[in-house]
Amino acid sequence: MSANNLGHSRGLKKTHKAAIAGVATLSAAALGLSLLQGGGGSTETEPQALANTQQVAWSYDASSPQAKALAASLDQQSSAFTLKAKQEADLKAKAAAQAAAKAKADAAAKAKAAAAAKAKAEAKKRAAAKAAASRSAARTPVFANNLDGWIREALFIMDKHNIPGTYNGIYKNVMRESSGNPYAINNWDINAINGVPSKGLLQVIYPTFKTYHIPGTKFDQYDPVANIVAACNYAADRYGTIDNVNSAY
Repeated sequence: MSANNLGHSRGLKKTHKAAIAGVATLSAAALGLSLLQGGGGSTETEPQALANTQQVAWSYDASSPQAKALAASLDQQSSAFTLKAKQEADLKAKAAAQAAAKAKADAAAKAKAAAAAKAKAEAKKRAAAKAAASRSAARTPVFANNLDGWIREALFIMDKHNIPGTYNGIYKNVMRESSGNPYAINNWDINAINGVPSKGLLQVIYPTFKTYHIPGTKFDQYDPVANIVAACNYAADRYGTIDNVNSAY
């Protein structure tokens, strides 16, 4: 080798020397591979990786425009995801609140409707009771406070209780027994001797009055209407009707 060539060789930079060494190594590897493939041997060998090749290492630089763009994109996606999740949560909460409000409103409406229906039913019941009382008052005649009125009122009550008897049948017996005096009393017969004197218009003793008294009339032997009704009830039970009574009974 000439001096010039040596001088030129000494002037190579390290990078140039590395490149030349790499080329030489690649050439040797290629030659060896070619010899193996064409040698006609019975065993084939897989080509091996080049031992002296340089591996490239990638390093992340946060200050690079690419890194900044990637970070911004990730932040944007995270913000969008968070916003979407919040919106969905808000929608669910709003729907739940609306459902609760609707359920409360429905319950209040049902309670109000039930109260209104109850009030209406009670008002209807009161109106019906008032109308019935009015009809009853209209149907109940006013009777005179004398013998004629007492007999007519007794007949009115007897008709409601299916107790037979007529005005004339009652009148004739009243006149025979008491002459129309509601406070008449027998103090001399056997009943008086036994301590239960006959009293009133139809001269009824207490045990008979008590047994045949009709509810709705006064529980008083001297009350003319109560006396007539109880006596007619007893006569109906024993004689069929007061009309069949023509003497002491």
